[in-house]
Amino acid sequence: MQPVRRTSLIAQVTEQLRAEIRSGRWSIGSRIPTEPELTELTGTGRNTVREAVQALVHAGMLERRQGSGTYVIAISEVGGTLAKYFADAEERDVLELREALDTTAAALAARRRDDNDIATLERLLEERGRHTWGEGNPAAIAADVALHRAIVVASHNAVYLEFYDSLLPTIEQVIRSRTAKSDDSYNAEHQELVQAVIDGDAEKAAQATRCFLGSLIAEYPEPR
Repeated sequence: MQPVRRTSLIAQVTEQLRAEIRSGRWSIGSRIPTEPELTELTGTGRNTVREAVQALVHAGMLERRQGSGTYVIAISEVGGTLAKYFADAEERDVLELREALDTTAAALAARRRDDNDIATLERLLEERGRHTWGEGNPAAIAADVALHRAIVVASHNAVYLEFYDSLLPTIEQVIRSRTAKSDDSYNAEHQELVQAVIDGDAEKAAQATRCFLGSLIAEYPEPR
């Protein structure tokens, strides 16, 4: 039996961290445990943990934020690559892409949602409604993103969800920019959307999404 080499240990810890992300235990947008906490959880040294985290930062799955911690931004290396690509996209372009993605996801969710999905959507809709909008309120943004992601989850399409997750950091950025300028919460529109999904009305769910995002897109000038 050969002693475990340091490089192998780093690879093992990296895979453990990757597994936490892929399983959803560390969800998109969440902050992962600190280095001391990871050291204790993995039973390895701080340098090993630091290099394992850095490997996933390079892969585009994690992002270090000065003074805040390290956050999950993608559930795979492919998602990380897409996230980097979308990071510099124009806001209108992102909204137009969301219009296509969210509309289809809403229709699929209305046809495929189960009891767990319904309970999650009702809880997240209520949570979203508790927050005030404007000035880039981070709690309101997080609640809004969580609700829309839950609709994609309810579509029960794993490929769709992974692609959508790669967009989440950019989606959050666009929402943050918009809420810094407007305090319109669109609560009624979101209630209509969620109710249509719960009722299993695919056409109405798609229409509600299309109208809501279309009104946001209309706020931007047409590209020339």
